[in-house]
Amino acid sequence: MGYYVILSTLTDEGRKTLKEKPERILEVNKELEAMGIKVKEQFAVLGPYDFVNIVEAPDNETVTKMSVEIGARGTVQLMSMAAIPVEELIKTLKK
Repeated sequence: MGYYVILSTLTDEGRKTLKEKPERILEVNKELEAMGIKVKEQFAVLGPYDFVNIVEAPDNETVTKMSVEIGARGTVQLMSMAAIPVEELIKTLKK
C-alpha cells in the first residue's frame, strides 16, 4: 500500500452539490473505500484547492481509475501525487 496526496477543486456543480448536501463528502469517501482506497486524512482548505486528502491505495492504477471515475462526474477536478513517508525516504537514502 502506498500513500497519495489528492488535491481537489470543486466545479460550480460540485459547490452546488456540497451546499445542498454537505454529507456528500462522506458518501464519496465510502465510494473510495469500495475502490480499495482508504482516506487517512481529509481537510477543507482555503486557496486554489478546496480539499486536501491523504489516502492509502494499493497502486498507481487504483488511484488513476478513481481519479477518472470521480472526475468524470464533472463535480470536481483532482490532482493526485504519490507520497513517500519521510521515514521511508531516510531509510532509502541510507542504503
